[in-house]
Amino acid sequence: MSTFNYPRLSPTIAVHNAPVAIEFYQSVLGASERYRLVDSASGQIVHAELLFGDSVLMLCEEMPEWNKTPQTLGGTTARFSLIVENADETIARAIAAGATETMPATDQFYGFRSGNIRDPFGHEWMIQHPVEKVSPEEMQKRWDGMFAQSPECPN
Repeated sequence: MSTFNYPRLSPTIAVHNAPVAIEFYQSVLGASERYRLVDSASGQIVHAELLFGDSVLMLCEEMPEWNKTPQTLGGTTARFSLIVENADETIARAIAAGATETMPATDQFYGFRSGNIRDPFGHEWMIQHPVEKVSPEEMQKRWDGMFAQSPECPN
């Protein structure tokens, strides 16, 4: 039985230079490090756990026989959604720390102010904070209204 409590789903990502990635996620996105395991022969981080509130993000160095980074793959198919106090400030901090803005923060139809970044390790994040409560029915109406005017995906 584990010493730690885990949510039902905890993603794991591979990065190049895990110590730098951990520092980025701590200083820019507000994570705290729970622990790390280091390979004694190579000194590489083979497993680390970061807490984002009650959520866990696990990470490790790329080990091509087990995992690959977005740089190796040429992109990523997943995007993390992180709720913060102020999306604009967090995105600005991320850009200053080496992230790339892929969508500026704007108020969205679903009730959040959201923007997207690609972190320096190739992982994509939707950074957002709530601005209004919107029911699923209202979201659908707003979505339909947006696409009646323009077929481009808003996020």
